[in-house]
Amino acid sequence: MLKEDNPFLKAWRKGLKSVALVYPNRYVGGISNIGLQYIYAEINSREDFVCERFYLDVFNGLRSVESGRSLKDFDIAFFSLQYEEDYFKAVRILKKSGFKGLKVAGGPCCMLNPKPILRFFDAFVIGEVENSRVIDYILEAKSKEDLAGIEGIYTGLEDRVRRIKPKKLDFHLKQQIIGEGAYGRCVLLEVGRGCVRHCRFCVVRQIYSPPRWRDVKLLLEVAEAYKGVVNKIALIAPSVSDHPKIKELIAGLVEMGFMVSPSSIRADTVDDELMELLVAGGLKSFTIAPEAGSERLREILKKGISEEDVLNAAKIAREKGIMSVKLYFMIGLPTETEEDIHEMIELVRKVREIIPKVSVSINPLVPKPHTPFQWLPYTGFKNVREGMIELNRRSKLIRKELSKMAEVSIEKVDSFALQTILSRGEEDVADLIDMGRATLKAAEKLGLLKYLEEIPVDRVLPWDFIDHGYKKERLIKEFEAIM
Repeated sequence: MLKEDNPFLKAWRKGLKSVALVYPNRYVGGISNIGLQYIYAEINSREDFVCERFYLDVFNGLRSVESGRSLKDFDIAFFSLQYEEDYFKAVRILKKSGFKGLKVAGGPCCMLNPKPILRFFDAFVIGEVENSRVIDYILEAKSKEDLAGIEGIYTGLEDRVRRIKPKKLDFHLKQQIIGEGAYGRCVLLEVGRGCVRHCRFCVVRQIYSPPRWRDVKLLLEVAEAYKGVVNKIALIAPSVSDHPKIKELIAGLVEMGFMVSPSSIRADTVDDELMELLVAGGLKSFTIAPEAGSERLREILKKGISEEDVLNAAKIAREKGIMSVKLYFMIGLPTETEEDIHEMIELVRKVREIIPKVSVSINPLVPKPHTPFQWLPYTGFKNVREGMIELNRRSKLIRKELSKMAEVSIEKVDSFALQTILSRGEEDVADLIDMGRATLKAAEKLGLLKYLEEIPVDRVLPWDFIDHGYKKERLIKEFEAIM
């Protein structure tokens, strides 16, 4: 059994309408998702409804955590789709369970492009549900048609859907389920949403705009209620250290006696005071995401940090006693050359001279919808097949050189090609998902490798129907500026 404290546990009784909240991945990720926690609490606060959770590694996602009831016995199923690879798992759960009720999906994947999974769900939530009536509409619905035309919901019948979002984050979930999640046993504090940065590869800038921050007083009030209950707070945001009062927040939490675990820290925001506060909050290892090894490529990415920022952050961390650092990079970037790869290796070497333990994580770039990179070919090469061969060669070179000085994890070029197909595809990608075979060979047989190719900027895109509030012309200008 899972060891967790659940203040919302609700007994079944006759007449209750049942809602399954399904996370088609591991429990540690699902319990660390503040959005899922909000939906669970919201539904269970209603007198006529009961909500129970499903995780892939608990009863294979087929029975609930709370009562062990089968998914097929529920009236409504909410699926949270955080990663494209989870499409296969979600559909497998639906098929094996025999679920026949209303099927609704939400999460960042749905906000990017729901077309590849349109066949499998009745409706998709496009946006953030807080301070909206979307949950009400879904709970009241009996069929897909009942949800057609509602703002923030896509059923496949609409020509255009506008993303919903709360204008201000003047609220926070005060009670939470405490379980062993990705940050350990802790309380989640979502300090903000959106991002003030302008990285061209990142979807957060578009689909969670505008950037919004929570008031420090509100966050400390939530934490105060958990003094003596847990000893750790996880700070959640795309870039935690961009919060205008991050030092005040961490200082307040440390004063309460909490350990503090930030989900992300920008290298260019690190100074002595911030690092001292983080170390006082129990920080043992530090993460930096240069994304590229050369200044030239970081400028193309609009990453906004320099090699000096990276090395300075490493020096400050080491001075404060941090002995371990993790670095994140990408390969397959537009205009990338072998020289850029060697500059990445050199940057890792320089960091290794400062901090004794270095681990490196490297992913091929996925040209995501709603970003200036959405038209790029996968691998950055016009001939994608040649590009994949070259990326595999570069991966071997990187592994050979970096393994001498760091722990190295490099994601497979083929698996990220699949992610690109799932991310940029149309409704025909559902054939691949239906097969349940997450292989590039299966995708090729179905004629889906076309979604890896460069996309003409004048082509109508599968996700153009989603209104995230930005001007497509701006993305085109940014794209053309790098080509």
